[in-house]
Amino acid sequence: MHEPRYPIRGAGLGLRRELIAQAVEQPPPAVSFYEVAPENWIGVGGRFGRLFRAMTERYPFVCHGLSLSIGSPAALDEAFVRRVKDFLDTHQIQVYTEHLSYTSDDGQLYDLMPIPFTEAAVHHVAERVRRVQDILERRIALENVSYYAAPGQQLREIDFINAVLTEADCDLLLDVNNIYVNSINHGYDAVDFLEALPAERVVYGHVAGHYVEAPDLLVDTHGAAVIDPVWDLLAHAYGAFGVFPTLLERDFNIPPLEQLNAEVARIAAMQAHHESTADRAAAHA
Repeated sequence: MHEPRYPIRGAGLGLRRELIAQAVEQPPPAVSFYEVAPENWIGVGGRFGRLFRAMTERYPFVCHGLSLSIGSPAALDEAFVRRVKDFLDTHQIQVYTEHLSYTSDDGQLYDLMPIPFTEAAVHHVAERVRRVQDILERRIALENVSYYAAPGQQLREIDFINAVLTEADCDLLLDVNNIYVNSINHGYDAVDFLEALPAERVVYGHVAGHYVEAPDLLVDTHGAAVIDPVWDLLAHAYGAFGVFPTLLERDFNIPPLEQLNAEVARIAAMQAHHESTADRAAAHA
């Protein structure tokens, strides 16, 4: 079991601004921790600033960034990284994660662009990650992302991810839905990919819904309920790696908080089932 090493535990929910007032007044019972994008909350004052502070004083939080642009060819925005550090320190948030992608060059591209799977890109990203960790005085975690093209590819996706994590000596945000989406779009086995990831680097996980554009083209939207094959892959991850903290992402078509709580409760029930199964196995060993 890996759980004692995790900075958070249980099942979590991405906290959107439209949910926060209800979450303060009627906390969803299945949610053990929350995730926010720091870009959406840095410098926010007034009513929403007060509501956010009320939440961070009561619940564990993690941050999942949108604009670090870790793979960008442009210079690292160190001023932005320092603003993130101030935000993390203010709210006593230990976990900061980002996408293994890039979102800017001379300006913001407003999308998660695929980093070329090359040795040169491994070294470029790892150097930038080490600098970010130095400024933040924290380890960060990179998320395996969905992608729809692989320009200039020299390495397999799994080999690229593992090389970056090793050279940068950073952690992994394990997005189960992204593995499933990529496995359909790029024709590989999702379980084989999952099992090739480094369990010891997983800090927490994501599940989400996606849009079916065609049988062989899924779009990672975070705008629908989680489907059974993704739940099955999460169950396999718990069996392979042990139970890790897992968060539900929902970024648009947002249903009532009660409905989101039901999906988070399903995560929590899966975690409890796998923990009890592991405990029984250990008792009989």
